[in-house]
Amino acid sequence: MTQVRHGIQIDAQAPPARAAPRPVILATFSVRIDPRAERMAFDSALEVGARLIVANLIMLPPYPATIMLAREYATLPHEEDLAAVRATAARAGALGIATELLRISSRRPLAALVELISERRASLVVLGPDVRRTPRWQLWLAARRVRRQTDCLMWIAPDG
Repeated sequence: MTQVRHGIQIDAQAPPARAAPRPVILATFSVRIDPRAERMAFDSALEVGARLIVANLIMLPPYPATIMLAREYATLPHEEDLAAVRATAARAGALGIATELLRISSRRPLAALVELISERRASLVVLGPDVRRTPRWQLWLAARRVRRQTDCLMWIAPDG
């Protein structure tokens, strides 16, 4: 069937194509992930069939020689809770969620988070650091920066 709209001839319209779901990002700042945030990210990713990106953002200390020679050793084991973050990614994988674990060390972790959101075109960002181990101002600043500089939905743990 041919239609004419505004002087342009339009043939029968094809049904809209379904795009792949955009990923869900679960972000933490070198501390373990809050269980409520973990549940929210898992449920959201399962509901839409999206992949889950678990991003552990670490403040890179200003050690020029270490950064040049061995960047992976610039952060000491007691400065991050890597085992707990890996366990979160493993639980997501066990549920059948396509999961990617990123350990991002940067002098500006919030700028790195905004860049990750933009590059991956995330649909939802779950700010999930354990609120007992993260300063309140850091969560507030992260939420503000994500809200102002990205176009995705955001969820923060209720006490954050």
